[in-house]
Amino acid sequence: MMRIRSWSCIGVIVWVGVAATPARAQVVALPQLALTSELKASKTTAPIKPSELKGVVTDEAGKPLAGAVVSALGSTSAFAVSNEEGQFTFRSLAPGPYLIRAHLQNYLPSRGRVVQVSAAGRTTSTIELTRRPSDSTDPSVLAAGVGIASQPAAATGDDTEQHEHDEVAWRLRRLKRSVLKDAEASIAELDDDSVLGDSLTSVGRAFGDSARIATSLFSDLSLTGQFNLLTSTSFDRPQDLFSLDGPTPRGVAYLAIAAPGTSGDWTMRGSMTQGELASWILAGSYVRHQPATHAYEAGVSYSMQRYIGGNGEALAAMRDGSRNVGAMYAMDNWRVTPTLQIGYGAKYARYDYLEDRGLISPRATVTLQPDPNDTLKVRASVMHREVAPGAEEFIPPSMGLWLPPERTFSQISHAGFMPERHDQVEIAVDRQWSNHVIVGFRAFTEQVEDQVVTIFGMAIGDKPSEVGHYQVGSAGDFSAHGWGVTFSRTVGERLRATVDYTQAQTTWRGSSSDADILAMVVPSVRRSEERIHDVTATVESVLAPTDTRLFVVYKVNSAYAASGFGDTSPTAGVRFDVQVNQALPFMNFTSAHWEMLVAVSNLFKEALYENSVYDELMVVRPPKRVLGGVTVRF
Repeated sequence: MMRIRSWSCIGVIVWVGVAATPARAQVVALPQLALTSELKASKTTAPIKPSELKGVVTDEAGKPLAGAVVSALGSTSAFAVSNEEGQFTFRSLAPGPYLIRAHLQNYLPSRGRVVQVSAAGRTTSTIELTRRPSDSTDPSVLAAGVGIASQPAAATGDDTEQHEHDEVAWRLRRLKRSVLKDAEASIAELDDDSVLGDSLTSVGRAFGDSARIATSLFSDLSLTGQFNLLTSTSFDRPQDLFSLDGPTPRGVAYLAIAAPGTSGDWTMRGSMTQGELASWILAGSYVRHQPATHAYEAGVSYSMQRYIGGNGEALAAMRDGSRNVGAMYAMDNWRVTPTLQIGYGAKYARYDYLEDRGLISPRATVTLQPDPNDTLKVRASVMHREVAPGAEEFIPPSMGLWLPPERTFSQISHAGFMPERHDQVEIAVDRQWSNHVIVGFRAFTEQVEDQVVTIFGMAIGDKPSEVGHYQVGSAGDFSAHGWGVTFSRTVGERLRATVDYTQAQTTWRGSSSDADILAMVVPSVRRSEERIHDVTATVESVLAPTDTRLFVVYKVNSAYAASGFGDTSPTAGVRFDVQVNQALPFMNFTSAHWEMLVAVSNLFKEALYENSVYDELMVVRPPKRVLGGVTVRF
């Protein structure tokens, strides 16, 4: 009945907001922090302002040329193909000088020109191609150099000429033929009526048609990627890192492939680890570029965790020694007018260890910018979120490090795993002021059922459990309302800082099936009414001389669950996440970019404002996690 009343209330608020206000909405991954694109960028580990090189390819008369292959050679190598308007785009280029050239059949290759790509954001360039004289030769070469070599037809001036202009086809046409080059003349001199001549012609056409069909599928793709070799471990005390009885470090391999297109970006990511806990996770997504009437995003993920260790509690909690979780989501940001946006979407996840396996989480937002010439924005959002205990082990994070399932967990009682259900309504206002300062204010209310409690280090028999295993339970239901204010400032091009303050008043009601055992083990999770104060600071910086990237999240809260088993009251505390990426200057002997990564964190949940106010506070004694390794970007 409570959920029915909550959904009825949410439906009325959405109807009133859409009908009474010409509001503009957007779907964002971080609904409270990402009040603007600048604030959203402050919560990622990507460079502060990704560099982008755009341009146009034209002929001597200034007419745009489609299908030209444009190459950018510098600290990285990238390729792009011009579209119908002659435009090309290179995204996520490392700042620095690049040699830019363009190639197109029946046109002379452009002379290379050096373009300086700055870290400030976008760089533009124009390339002009000259049509090849009709008496020049450009031998036609089919796939792999197999086929009949003949003189090209003279240029007719018809722009509808049928040939492929993509990167792979251009490379095939100019492939070095080595041994076949010597045989070219004798093949060309064969009688057209000869069996060998007909056979070779057929083979050549078959290879050529196959090559054109295959390359046309990737005509507007320029692949980039990232490969990580990491080592991860957890500890309660620093001396545990040097103890032989401490947790065994776990190796992690991560691979990401991105294919930017003219209308959107495709991304595939995968990560895996081996050992007593063998796990992997695979995800794919598509994001349409802005600006667009419908800027939509969709993705799927699937992950598996299998345990063959000696923890009997973990084995008893896992069906057949393994767990599987799949998820999919779709979101759309509909720009109704220049000042009005409506965002809507949903996420569906299926957990094989839940009794009710399917969980769905819809959301909707309406955003209004009253004056197009002013940065003031007003946003109203509603959401219903369903999340399973242990979901952080299987669902890909929206930001930060991307790891496969690395811990096992079990239910604290025999009641079974109970998902947390969270309804939230929020109104937010933000505006950008001078000196790149953004100020935002929000007010929210939320209703939560079966708030998840996560407990590390709980005794199993006569000794505490390892940091690689934890227990979960339900603390009961509560309602909360509060407000928050956010300040964000960008200093120059290499430093961004954000400070967020949130105050919430909570009221607990009823009890859960785990209330009795939680009262004995961690009595500090039992609450009635309390006021919560939270300050979260985020700093992202790039040190230019050493090419070092630093990302820090520091969270201070007044209501963390106490660590001691006998403590009955919550306590003030601190959680943190520190990540350092250091470029390796002597490793860029290829087009790849090498980095060393070191991270230390005791934040268990993602620092997202779509979480309930207690999600991180109800994590008892979280261990510190250390991660290190090498990242290769190509």
